[in-house]
Amino acid sequence: MLTLSSLRTRWAALLGSFVAVALGVGVMTAMGLGLAATLDPPARTPERFGFAPVVVAGQDRLTVEVRRGPGTARVSQKLAYPHPVDKLLVAELRALGQVTTDAAGRGPAGPDAVGVDAPVGEVRALVGDRARVLTGDARRQVDPSYERDAQALVAVNSLLGTAGGVTTFVSVFVTASTFAFVVALRRREFGLLRMAGATPGQVRRMLLGEALAVGLMASSAGCALGAWGAPVLVRELVDGGIAPTWFAVPDAVVWPYHVAFWTGVSVALAGAWAAARRAGRIGPVEALREASVDTGVLPLSRRVIGAALLAGGLGLLAWKVGTDPADLLKRKTYTTQPMLLVTAAAALAPLLVRPVVRLVGAGLPGATGLLIRENAATSVRRTAAVAAPVLVTVALAGSLLGAAGTVTEAKGAEARARTRADFVVTGEGLPAGVGKVPGATVAGSAATAVYTVEERSALVRSEARAVTDVPAFAAVSRLPVVAGDVRDLDDRSIVVNEEWERHGVGDRVRVWLGDGRPVRLRIVAVLARGTGDNGAYVTAANAGGALVDRVEARVDGGADRAGVAAALERTTAGTGATVRPAGEWLAANRPGTKAHTRLGFLVVLGIALVYAAISLAGTLLMATSARGAELRSLRLAGATRGQVRGVVVGEALVAVLVGVMLGAVVTAVNLAGVTGALGMLSAPVGVAVPWGVAGACVGACGLVAVVAAGGAVGRR
Repeated sequence: MLTLSSLRTRWAALLGSFVAVALGVGVMTAMGLGLAATLDPPARTPERFGFAPVVVAGQDRLTVEVRRGPGTARVSQKLAYPHPVDKLLVAELRALGQVTTDAAGRGPAGPDAVGVDAPVGEVRALVGDRARVLTGDARRQVDPSYERDAQALVAVNSLLGTAGGVTTFVSVFVTASTFAFVVALRRREFGLLRMAGATPGQVRRMLLGEALAVGLMASSAGCALGAWGAPVLVRELVDGGIAPTWFAVPDAVVWPYHVAFWTGVSVALAGAWAAARRAGRIGPVEALREASVDTGVLPLSRRVIGAALLAGGLGLLAWKVGTDPADLLKRKTYTTQPMLLVTAAAALAPLLVRPVVRLVGAGLPGATGLLIRENAATSVRRTAAVAAPVLVTVALAGSLLGAAGTVTEAKGAEARARTRADFVVTGEGLPAGVGKVPGATVAGSAATAVYTVEERSALVRSEARAVTDVPAFAAVSRLPVVAGDVRDLDDRSIVVNEEWERHGVGDRVRVWLGDGRPVRLRIVAVLARGTGDNGAYVTAANAGGALVDRVEARVDGGADRAGVAAALERTTAGTGATVRPAGEWLAANRPGTKAHTRLGFLVVLGIALVYAAISLAGTLLMATSARGAELRSLRLAGATRGQVRGVVVGEALVAVLVGVMLGAVVTAVNLAGVTGALGMLSAPVGVAVPWGVAGACVGACGLVAVVAAGGAVGRR
């Protein structure tokens, strides 16, 4: 009864928590339904050989045996150049039934797949392990869209999983902050309850009961919101080219609703748990105390937790830089890495509020400035509660987009540094004649891959390029060599980077080429690890069937640049190749953040900004409503209504600036970790700060604070 009565009278104070949990559950429901669609995509009819009951396709995977624990296991990687169905096998298949081929996958050694109208048992017996036999839905594996759709589903899965995880983090953060501030405002109420005979356990149970009721109602509303929003989300993913055109919300899937609902209830209870423990410790004397200065705002337990999180975040960052710097450049790492430091900064914020407020408010003039500065410094709980959501928003905007931009800039600088070419020709299967242009040094190369077993337990694929003329390639390129000499590359050797398990010059490594052939090659040069784009290099003999797709040309001293460009145009005429100056080619192929990654970051920042607005508005409305006596005293002292509003709005803006400064510190630490990792990897180091997005987030938070604080004063 006490809990229900409290809910009826305190509904306005709990509205912010209700909206935060409902929004979080809604987002998680929509994300969960999207994930369900990626995990169980609808069955689709084969396109290329849909009329044939059996499809025979060339082997497209390399399978080797590796150690797994005390035994062994067979692991696979997709080949860069799958095998064709050889002509002899096609002739044998014709004896079983009608064989259909098409022009899509026809090559000099045979087609990549054929359709066979024959009993599947007879086909399997004939083919054996010479090729793959596909039936039913598996026939889609030879469709042109199969790989593209599979990659798109992985991208969607990653995007939704990341956004759902950050949503959970932010919702717990905002809900916990809101409940903590509600408890701080109700100290006298809890003191009166204790004076009336309520035990600490009863006070805790009342608060947890309120949280449970809020969680149940908000989670129910959130599930309904998510059911409405999931089709909208899916449509945006499809329209944005991130998801396949056939991607849709699955029917009769209930697990996303259960996960989101019970997560929402758990978030509400988790957010109220710490506040309930603190409320239970409030004594009866609190009902008699009237003070405007916050005391005991940072209990020992919170200090220990905050210090542990700070030490853990900084220690993990330093450990990663020292032991595995490449991991810090991965999207999943720099997306989750800021969470520890954000939580630590929020936990220790009350300890930092006073010195930061003194710094921020030092230049505020007059009596109004003095009131703003002193009120913000003494009302630590209120200032910290307003600063917390701003801290999260600024830290996420700066850390996520800053890390992504920094890594992208480093990749672009690496690409520019790797070539001395004046012109670059690109196209499929470039003619041999393009390699002989008067007045220029020309080197062709082809994209391929090599595979190696590392630590005897993992089959690792490394992207590689196969060069046709080693001396010419050495002249037009500027690879980041740390040992050996690229000019020593021949048909029995390889160039690797420092990421390889064995990377000593002169070492022999067993590798599988792009078509699956095993060879042993000698390492003649080692490249810096860099951002991960410094791949391996082999000669054309070890290309595994790759065709030249890029030619780099460097104009010799004294030669006519325009004449070289014209010669390149003539030799590639009619081939569909493109001749561009190197700078233009680099700009067109500049590494950038993938579309699904950018959308994921925007979703995360959008969620954080909405939560910040909810928390800011709710906190300021609650805080201002509890300051009636204080504001009336200001009016009695001669302050006009405008001056009172100026003080309240000024305090809100100072609190926002505190959050901005703490968020900027978290961003600086995270970006320092990324730049340190780049330095350890011998990659170009530079910092890309997303000033525009961060400024927009700060402006939005400031606007919400002004409107909420000014509106609350206007109601009094």
